[in-house]
Amino acid sequence: MLTEEIALGMRVRYPRTGTTGAVVRIEQVRGSRFAELDSTHLLYRTDQLIPAEHIKNSVTAITEDAKEVIRREREFAGGTGLQDALKNIDQSCEGGG
Repeated sequence: MLTEEIALGMRVRYPRTGTTGAVVRIEQVRGSRFAELDSTHLLYRTDQLIPAEHIKNSVTAITEDAKEVIRREREFAGGTGLQDALKNIDQSCEGGG
């Protein structure tokens, strides 16, 4: 994106980290233009930003009751499924390294 296209209030995304936000300040530092985003309050080089008009909200709603999940986990742990699974492991921790 051209640095001249960045404007205050514009929604942008920094593709290297996926950070998105609205531009709240534009500043010139040592010959380069930077924009501050409202989501992080950090400065990003304007030539590294892209428009963020088509960003979907990735937050998903929790639709399952926690008590139901706990009941189901207890049922599984008390049943033979977990006991059978534990019999088939050698009790070693192979986390690498």
